[in-house]
Amino acid sequence: MVAGGGPAGLVTALHAARAGLEVEVWEPRAGDVDKACGEGLMPGALAALQRLGVDPAGHPFEGIRYVGAGHTADARFRAGPGRGIRRTTLHRALRDAALDAGARIVQRAVTDVHQDGGSVVVAGTRAAHLVAADGLHSPVRRALGLDLPAARHARFGLRRHFRTSPWSPFVEVHWSLGRDGVEAYVTPVAPDLVGVAVLGGATGSFDAKLHGLPDLAERLGEPAGDVRGAGPLRQGSRRRVAGRVLLVGDAAGYVDAVTGEGLALAFAQAQAAVHAIVGGSPQQYEHHWVALTRRYRLLTSALVLGTRPRLARRALVPAADLLSPLFGAAVDALARPVETPRRRVVSGLTRARIAADPNSR
Repeated sequence: MVAGGGPAGLVTALHAARAGLEVEVWEPRAGDVDKACGEGLMPGALAALQRLGVDPAGHPFEGIRYVGAGHTADARFRAGPGRGIRRTTLHRALRDAALDAGARIVQRAVTDVHQDGGSVVVAGTRAAHLVAADGLHSPVRRALGLDLPAARHARFGLRRHFRTSPWSPFVEVHWSLGRDGVEAYVTPVAPDLVGVAVLGGATGSFDAKLHGLPDLAERLGEPAGDVRGAGPLRQGSRRRVAGRVLLVGDAAGYVDAVTGEGLALAFAQAQAAVHAIVGGSPQQYEHHWVALTRRYRLLTSALVLGTRPRLARRALVPAADLLSPLFGAAVDALARPVETPRRRVVSGLTRARIAADPNSR
């Protein structure tokens, strides 16, 4: 069973169904699920989708541009473009792929999780394993007592779309120099539409935060849709495996959206979780998760902490411009596919056991 029908949960279901497992996704929200996010898939995340045979429509972008303090710094991807994809478009494509692979999707919330020696029981339904992909504020993580204390300096994200032609071949990151410590991520998602995600503290509306970036605000056209919010962004989990329950995506722990790696990491975690289950060693997923996310956790924490002082934010873009080869190398590293653990070799006898014994699935 998979708790949560967002991208992390649907990719988990897709891997599980294609591995021959019986899988059911419980998602309480109807229709195409939206979320406050930047909607930009880095080249590595896009490649992971395409390897699954999923190729949603969107708008390409060639790299990352930092804007601030009167400077710009550009870094182009070396491995091909990324793609801005509306979250609803991505959800629709992944849902269709999971259904085509044989997964079942039920409009229902996961509650009342209990475990015994050989199964997980969720609201009276028994499964061999539960993968919790139920988001930043994962109810499953909380029910299992795995939540870590809240971060001292909480950051939140707000996103809105605007009717305007993308003016840049990059995802632009505009850094405010004010006390609010805001940055805005502008992602082209269609020939006539951009998404603007603003990250910062808890106070202030979307418009108020955008007011601190007047050059960007002047470029934007008419709003297209409402503001969506998410946060606090930083969420921690004591561990990622609790008996027969595995945490994937934001539910497993999240630092910040500043490096744009969320989807790539979620896709890699989904594959690693299924590999561990198929291999009969779900505890291996904990080690895989630590390895998969190590770079993200270190780099993102350093960037969030390092750009908190106003002086550091003022110096960031000029430094990236001056040290353009270093900036380009950092962006290129973030754009690469996340390395997933090699599939464990499963013997024919083990495959027969998995097929015959429901508890092993």
